[in-house]
Amino acid sequence: MFRLRDREMSRQIMGELEKMRLDITLMHVCGTHQDTLIRFGLDSEFQRIGVDIRQGPGCPVCVTPPQEIEMTMALAKAGITIAAFGDLMKVPGESQSLNEIKAEGGDIRIVFGVDDAVDLARHSQKEVVFVGIGFETTAPTTASALLSNPPENFSVLSCHRTVPPALKAIASMGEIKLHGMIQPGHVSTVIGTAPYEFLSREHRIPQVVAGFEPLDLMMAVYLLAKQQSEGRAEVQNEYSRVVRPDGNPSALRAMRDAFSPTDSVWRGFPVIPSSGLSVRKELEKHDAAKRFVDIVAPIQDKEYEEPEGCRCGEMLRGIITSDECPLFGTKCTPQNPIGPCMVSREGSCHISHRYRRAKKGSV
Repeated sequence: MFRLRDREMSRQIMGELEKMRLDITLMHVCGTHQDTLIRFGLDSEFQRIGVDIRQGPGCPVCVTPPQEIEMTMALAKAGITIAAFGDLMKVPGESQSLNEIKAEGGDIRIVFGVDDAVDLARHSQKEVVFVGIGFETTAPTTASALLSNPPENFSVLSCHRTVPPALKAIASMGEIKLHGMIQPGHVSTVIGTAPYEFLSREHRIPQVVAGFEPLDLMMAVYLLAKQQSEGRAEVQNEYSRVVRPDGNPSALRAMRDAFSPTDSVWRGFPVIPSSGLSVRKELEKHDAAKRFVDIVAPIQDKEYEEPEGCRCGEMLRGIITSDECPLFGTKCTPQNPIGPCMVSREGSCHISHRYRRAKKGSV
Protein backbone atom coordinates (compact mmCIF):
# COMPACT_ATOMS: atom_id res chain seq x y z
CA MET A 1 0.00 0.00 0.00
CA PHE A 2 1.30 3.48 -0.93
CA ARG A 3 2.10 5.54 2.15
CA LEU A 4 2.19 9.33 1.93
CA ARG A 5 4.88 9.65 4.63
CA ASP A 6 7.33 6.95 3.54
CA ARG A 7 10.87 7.86 4.64
CA GLU A 8 12.54 5.15 2.57
CA MET A 9 10.69 6.13 -0.59
CA SER A 10 11.60 9.78 -0.06
CA ARG A 11 15.27 8.81 0.22
CA GLN A 12 15.04 6.81 -2.99
CA ILE A 13 13.49 9.71 -4.90
CA MET A 14 16.06 12.19 -3.61
CA GLY A 15 18.81 9.72 -4.46
CA GLU A 16 17.58 9.47 -8.05
CA LEU A 17 17.40 13.24 -8.31
CA GLU A 18 20.96 13.60 -7.02
CA LYS A 19 22.21 11.28 -9.77
CA MET A 20 20.75 13.61 -12.42
CA ARG A 21 23.11 16.50 -11.51
CA LEU A 22 20.37 19.05 -11.94
CA ASP A 23 20.42 22.81 -12.43
CA ILE A 24 16.78 23.71 -12.96
CA THR A 25 14.25 26.34 -11.90
CA LEU A 26 10.66 25.29 -11.28
CA MET A 27 7.56 27.22 -10.25
CA HIS A 28 4.39 26.27 -8.42
CA VAL A 29 1.26 28.40 -8.06
CA CYS A 30 -0.23 27.18 -4.79
CA GLY A 31 0.13 28.42 -1.22
CA THR A 32 -0.33 24.88 0.13
CA HIS A 33 2.59 23.65 -1.98
CA GLN A 34 4.67 26.49 -0.57
CA ASP A 35 3.67 25.49 2.96
CA THR A 36 4.77 21.88 2.34
CA LEU A 37 7.98 23.03 0.68
CA ILE A 38 9.06 25.25 3.58
CA ARG A 39 7.53 23.39 6.54
CA PHE A 40 9.32 20.13 5.74
CA GLY A 41 12.62 21.76 4.75
CA LEU A 42 12.27 20.59 1.16
CA ASP A 43 13.35 23.97 -0.23
CA SER A 44 16.88 23.58 1.14
CA GLU A 45 17.02 19.89 0.20
CA PHE A 46 16.05 20.66 -3.39
CA GLN A 47 18.48 23.58 -3.59
CA ARG A 48 21.25 21.27 -2.41
CA ILE A 49 20.75 19.08 -5.49
CA GLY A 50 20.29 21.92 -7.99
CA VAL A 51 16.51 22.46 -7.94
CA ASP A 52 15.22 25.98 -7.29
CA ILE A 53 11.43 26.14 -6.72
CA ARG A 54 9.71 29.54 -6.81
CA GLN A 55 6.18 30.39 -5.74
CA GLY A 56 4.20 32.19 -8.43
CA PRO A 57 0.78 33.84 -8.11
CA GLY A 58 -0.66 31.07 -5.96
CA CYS A 59 -2.09 33.16 -3.12
CA PRO A 60 -5.57 34.59 -3.89
CA VAL A 61 -5.41 37.35 -1.29
CA CYS A 62 -1.91 38.32 -2.43
CA VAL A 63 -2.89 38.77 -6.09
CA THR A 64 -5.99 40.83 -5.27
CA PRO A 65 -5.07 44.34 -6.46
CA PRO A 66 -5.27 47.46 -4.27
CA GLN A 67 -8.35 48.72 -6.14
CA GLU A 68 -10.43 45.75 -4.98
CA ILE A 69 -9.17 46.06 -1.40
CA GLU A 70 -10.11 49.75 -1.42
CA MET A 71 -13.54 48.97 -2.93
CA THR A 72 -14.21 46.58 -0.05
CA MET A 73 -13.25 49.21 2.49
CA ALA A 74 -15.37 51.87 0.78
CA LEU A 75 -18.42 49.61 0.99
CA ALA A 76 -17.73 49.01 4.68
CA LYS A 77 -17.39 52.74 5.35
CA ALA A 78 -20.75 53.27 3.61
CA GLY A 79 -22.44 51.18 6.31
CA ILE A 80 -22.77 47.96 4.32
CA THR A 81 -22.13 44.66 6.08
CA ILE A 82 -19.00 43.03 4.66
CA ALA A 83 -18.53 39.25 4.86
CA ALA A 84 -14.92 38.28 4.16
CA PHE A 85 -12.33 35.61 4.82
CA GLY A 86 -10.01 36.24 7.76
CA ASP A 87 -6.92 36.48 5.52
CA LEU A 88 -8.26 39.70 4.05
CA MET A 89 -8.64 41.56 7.33
CA LYS A 90 -5.02 42.71 7.80
CA VAL A 91 -4.15 43.50 4.18
CA PRO A 92 -2.89 47.10 4.23
CA GLY A 93 -4.89 49.54 2.16
CA GLU A 94 -3.91 53.05 1.17
CA SER A 95 -4.51 54.33 4.68
CA GLN A 96 -6.28 51.54 6.62
CA SER A 97 -7.03 47.84 6.78
CA LEU A 98 -10.40 46.15 7.21
CA ASN A 99 -9.37 45.34 10.78
CA GLU A 100 -8.95 49.04 11.51
CA ILE A 101 -12.30 49.91 9.94
CA LYS A 102 -13.92 47.18 12.02
CA ALA A 103 -12.31 48.66 15.15
CA GLU A 104 -13.89 52.00 14.26
CA GLY A 105 -17.34 50.40 14.14
CA GLY A 106 -17.54 49.02 10.59
CA ASP A 107 -19.79 45.97 10.28
CA ILE A 108 -17.24 43.47 8.97
CA ARG A 109 -17.79 39.77 9.62
CA ILE A 110 -15.23 37.00 9.18
CA VAL A 111 -16.83 34.01 7.45
CA PHE A 112 -15.60 30.55 6.53
CA GLY A 113 -17.46 30.46 3.23
CA VAL A 114 -20.15 32.05 1.12
CA ASP A 115 -22.90 30.02 2.85
CA ASP A 116 -22.14 31.91 6.08
CA ALA A 117 -22.59 35.18 4.20
CA VAL A 118 -25.92 34.08 2.69
CA ASP A 119 -27.15 33.01 6.12
CA LEU A 120 -26.05 36.37 7.52
CA ALA A 121 -28.11 38.18 4.87
CA ARG A 122 -31.18 36.04 5.62
CA HIS A 123 -31.12 37.19 9.21
CA SER A 124 -30.29 40.85 8.59
CA GLN A 125 -32.15 43.94 7.40
CA LYS A 126 -28.90 45.43 6.08
CA GLU A 127 -27.18 44.95 2.75
CA VAL A 128 -24.60 42.15 2.96
CA VAL A 129 -21.68 41.95 0.51
CA PHE A 130 -19.61 38.79 0.29
CA VAL A 131 -16.07 39.45 -0.92
CA GLY A 132 -15.48 36.55 -3.30
CA ILE A 133 -11.75 35.90 -3.29
CA GLY A 134 -10.09 32.77 -4.62
CA PHE A 135 -9.31 30.79 -7.73
CA GLU A 136 -11.32 27.96 -9.30
CA THR A 137 -11.24 26.23 -5.91
CA THR A 138 -13.64 28.68 -4.23
CA ALA A 139 -15.35 30.29 -7.24
CA PRO A 140 -17.80 27.36 -7.71
CA THR A 141 -19.17 27.82 -4.19
CA THR A 142 -19.77 31.52 -4.84
CA ALA A 143 -21.38 30.58 -8.16
CA SER A 144 -23.66 28.07 -6.43
CA ALA A 145 -24.81 30.71 -3.96
CA LEU A 146 -25.60 33.17 -6.77
CA LEU A 147 -27.58 30.51 -8.64
CA SER A 148 -29.59 29.40 -5.60
CA ASN A 149 -31.96 32.35 -5.27
CA PRO A 150 -30.12 34.18 -2.47
CA PRO A 151 -31.81 36.90 -0.35
CA GLU A 152 -32.48 40.25 -2.03
CA ASN A 153 -30.03 41.99 0.34
CA PHE A 154 -27.14 39.66 -0.60
CA SER A 155 -24.56 40.52 -3.25
CA VAL A 156 -21.05 39.48 -4.25
CA LEU A 157 -18.01 41.64 -4.93
CA SER A 158 -16.29 39.19 -7.24
CA CYS A 159 -12.53 39.26 -6.86
CA HIS A 160 -12.23 35.71 -8.19
CA ARG A 161 -9.38 34.87 -10.56
CA THR A 162 -8.62 31.89 -12.80
CA VAL A 163 -5.20 30.25 -12.92
CA PRO A 164 -4.48 29.28 -16.58
CA PRO A 165 -4.48 32.89 -17.91
CA ALA A 166 -1.94 33.85 -15.23
CA LEU A 167 0.27 30.94 -16.25
CA LYS A 168 0.10 32.17 -19.83
CA ALA A 169 1.12 35.66 -18.67
CA ILE A 170 4.12 34.28 -16.75
CA ALA A 171 5.29 32.21 -19.71
CA SER A 172 4.79 35.10 -22.15
CA MET A 173 6.57 37.70 -20.00
CA GLY A 174 9.71 35.56 -19.89
CA GLU A 175 11.09 37.25 -16.78
CA ILE A 176 12.27 33.94 -15.35
CA LYS A 177 13.46 30.89 -17.29
CA LEU A 178 11.35 27.97 -16.15
CA HIS A 179 12.27 24.33 -16.69
CA GLY A 180 8.92 23.11 -15.37
CA MET A 181 5.77 23.95 -13.43
CA ILE A 182 4.11 22.16 -10.52
CA GLN A 183 0.40 22.75 -11.02
CA PRO A 184 -2.03 23.21 -8.10
CA GLY A 185 -3.86 20.18 -6.80
CA HIS A 186 -6.90 22.01 -5.41
CA VAL A 187 -7.55 24.04 -8.56
CA SER A 188 -6.98 20.96 -10.72
CA THR A 189 -9.71 19.00 -8.92
CA VAL A 190 -12.09 21.52 -10.48
CA ILE A 191 -10.59 22.29 -13.89
CA GLY A 192 -8.81 18.98 -14.60
CA THR A 193 -5.56 18.74 -16.56
CA ALA A 194 -6.52 19.84 -20.08
CA PRO A 195 -6.39 23.63 -19.39
CA TYR A 196 -2.64 23.39 -18.77
CA GLU A 197 -1.76 21.67 -22.03
CA PHE A 198 -1.22 24.89 -23.97
CA LEU A 199 1.84 25.69 -21.82
CA SER A 200 3.59 22.51 -22.88
CA ARG A 201 2.42 22.79 -26.46
CA GLU A 202 3.19 26.48 -27.03
CA HIS A 203 6.01 27.16 -24.56
CA ARG A 204 7.61 23.70 -24.19
CA ILE A 205 7.22 23.76 -20.41
CA PRO A 206 7.03 20.38 -18.63
CA GLN A 207 4.20 20.23 -16.08
CA VAL A 208 3.06 18.00 -13.23
CA VAL A 209 -0.18 18.31 -11.26
CA ALA A 210 0.81 17.44 -7.68
CA GLY A 211 -0.71 16.76 -4.28
CA PHE A 212 0.43 18.32 -1.03
CA GLU A 213 2.38 15.67 0.88
CA PRO A 214 6.20 15.87 0.85
CA LEU A 215 6.30 12.75 -1.32
CA ASP A 216 3.92 14.41 -3.80
CA LEU A 217 6.32 17.31 -4.26
CA MET A 218 9.36 15.04 -4.48
CA MET A 219 7.67 12.92 -7.11
CA ALA A 220 6.58 16.02 -9.03
CA VAL A 221 10.17 17.28 -9.13
CA TYR A 222 11.39 13.85 -10.24
CA LEU A 223 8.81 13.68 -13.07
CA LEU A 224 9.68 17.20 -14.21
CA ALA A 225 13.40 16.44 -14.13
CA LYS A 226 12.76 13.31 -16.24
CA GLN A 227 10.76 15.31 -18.78
CA GLN A 228 13.51 17.91 -18.94
CA SER A 229 16.29 15.37 -19.39
CA GLU A 230 14.36 13.48 -22.07
CA GLY A 231 13.36 16.60 -24.00
CA ARG A 232 9.65 16.13 -23.32
CA ALA A 233 7.07 18.77 -22.42
CA GLU A 234 3.70 17.43 -21.35
CA VAL A 235 1.20 17.47 -18.48
CA GLN A 236 1.51 14.57 -16.03
CA ASN A 237 -0.96 13.94 -13.23
CA GLU A 238 0.85 12.87 -10.06
CA TYR A 239 -2.30 13.62 -8.04
CA SER A 240 -4.46 11.08 -9.87
CA ARG A 241 -5.89 9.83 -6.59
CA VAL A 242 -7.94 13.06 -6.55
CA VAL A 243 -7.63 14.89 -9.89
CA ARG A 244 -9.50 13.64 -12.96
CA PRO A 245 -8.63 14.74 -16.53
CA ASP A 246 -11.99 16.51 -16.96
CA GLY A 247 -12.05 17.94 -13.43
CA ASN A 248 -15.42 18.51 -11.80
CA PRO A 249 -18.06 19.10 -14.51
CA SER A 250 -20.72 20.27 -12.04
CA ALA A 251 -18.41 22.91 -10.55
CA LEU A 252 -17.32 24.07 -13.99
CA ARG A 253 -20.95 24.34 -15.10
CA ALA A 254 -21.84 26.45 -12.07
CA MET A 255 -18.96 28.82 -12.81
CA ARG A 256 -20.04 29.17 -16.45
CA ASP A 257 -23.65 29.85 -15.43
CA ALA A 258 -22.79 32.46 -12.78
CA PHE A 259 -19.72 34.23 -14.14
CA SER A 260 -18.31 35.73 -17.32
CA PRO A 261 -14.52 35.86 -17.96
CA THR A 262 -13.19 39.41 -17.77
CA ASP A 263 -9.82 41.11 -18.23
CA SER A 264 -8.41 41.73 -14.77
CA VAL A 265 -5.44 43.29 -13.02
CA TRP A 266 -3.47 41.06 -10.65
CA ARG A 267 -1.15 42.52 -8.04
CA GLY A 268 2.32 42.52 -9.57
CA PHE A 269 0.98 41.99 -13.10
CA PRO A 270 -0.52 44.14 -15.85
CA VAL A 271 -4.04 43.36 -17.03
CA ILE A 272 -4.32 39.62 -17.73
CA PRO A 273 -6.94 38.89 -20.41
CA SER A 274 -9.94 36.75 -19.39
CA SER A 275 -8.44 36.04 -15.96
CA GLY A 276 -11.21 37.44 -13.76
CA LEU A 277 -14.77 36.33 -13.12
CA SER A 278 -17.50 38.95 -13.18
CA VAL A 279 -21.09 38.18 -12.18
CA ARG A 280 -23.22 37.49 -15.27
CA LYS A 281 -25.68 40.15 -16.39
CA GLU A 282 -28.65 37.88 -15.61
CA LEU A 283 -27.55 37.86 -11.96
CA GLU A 284 -26.41 41.48 -11.71
CA LYS A 285 -28.90 42.36 -8.96
CA HIS A 286 -26.53 40.32 -6.76
CA ASP A 287 -23.40 41.95 -8.24
CA ALA A 288 -22.06 44.42 -5.66
CA ALA A 289 -20.01 46.25 -8.31
CA LYS A 290 -23.26 47.07 -10.16
CA ARG A 291 -25.51 47.39 -7.14
CA PHE A 292 -23.25 49.93 -5.46
CA VAL A 293 -21.70 51.46 -8.55
CA ASP A 294 -21.66 54.97 -7.07
CA ILE A 295 -19.39 53.75 -4.27
CA VAL A 296 -17.00 51.51 -6.20
CA ALA A 297 -16.77 53.15 -9.64
CA PRO A 298 -14.55 56.08 -8.54
CA ILE A 299 -12.09 53.57 -7.07
CA GLN A 300 -11.93 51.18 -10.02
CA ASP A 301 -10.04 53.59 -12.27
CA LYS A 302 -7.76 55.03 -9.62
CA GLU A 303 -4.05 54.18 -9.58
CA TYR A 304 -2.58 52.95 -6.31
CA GLU A 305 1.10 52.74 -5.41
CA GLU A 306 2.51 49.69 -3.67
CA PRO A 307 3.80 50.35 -0.12
CA GLU A 308 7.33 51.72 -0.18
CA GLY A 309 9.87 48.92 -0.34
CA CYS A 310 7.27 46.13 -0.71
CA ARG A 311 8.29 43.57 -3.34
CA CYS A 312 5.22 41.32 -3.25
CA GLY A 313 4.67 41.86 -6.97
CA GLU A 314 8.08 40.43 -7.85
CA MET A 315 7.52 37.46 -5.54
CA LEU A 316 4.20 36.71 -7.21
CA ARG A 317 6.02 36.53 -10.54
CA GLY A 318 8.70 34.25 -9.11
CA ILE A 319 11.51 36.76 -9.62
CA ILE A 320 12.60 36.92 -5.98
CA THR A 321 12.04 34.92 -2.80
CA SER A 322 10.90 36.29 0.55
CA ASP A 323 14.43 36.25 1.92
CA GLU A 324 15.51 38.58 -0.88
CA CYS A 325 13.10 41.31 0.20
CA PRO A 326 14.92 43.77 2.52
CA LEU A 327 11.74 44.31 4.57
CA PHE A 328 11.18 40.61 5.29
CA GLY A 329 11.24 39.82 9.01
CA THR A 330 12.38 43.33 9.93
CA LYS A 331 9.93 46.08 9.04
CA CYS A 332 7.48 43.55 7.60
CA THR A 333 6.19 40.86 9.97
CA PRO A 334 2.83 39.10 10.48
CA GLN A 335 2.14 41.53 13.34
CA ASN A 336 3.01 44.55 11.16
CA PRO A 337 2.59 43.50 7.51
CA ILE A 338 3.66 45.90 4.79
CA GLY A 339 2.28 43.81 1.92
CA PRO A 340 -0.26 41.01 1.45
CA CYS A 341 2.37 38.27 1.04
CA MET A 342 3.02 38.64 4.78
CA VAL A 343 -0.70 38.64 5.63
CA SER A 344 -2.23 35.55 4.04
CA ARG A 345 -1.36 32.10 5.32
CA GLU A 346 -0.88 31.18 1.65
CA GLY A 347 1.54 34.05 1.11
CA SER A 348 5.22 33.29 0.57
CA CYS A 349 6.41 35.72 3.25
CA HIS A 350 3.94 34.57 5.90
CA ILE A 351 4.92 30.95 5.28
CA SER A 352 8.65 31.67 5.35
CA HIS A 353 8.29 33.70 8.53
CA ARG A 354 6.13 31.03 10.17
CA TYR A 355 8.69 28.28 9.66
CA ARG A 356 11.93 30.28 9.66
CA ARG A 357 13.09 28.70 12.94
CA ALA A 358 11.59 25.26 12.46
CA LYS A 359 12.68 24.54 8.92
CA LYS A 360 16.26 23.65 9.83
CA GLY A 361 14.99 20.31 11.03
CA SER A 362 14.45 18.95 7.46
CA VAL A 363 12.31 15.99 6.39
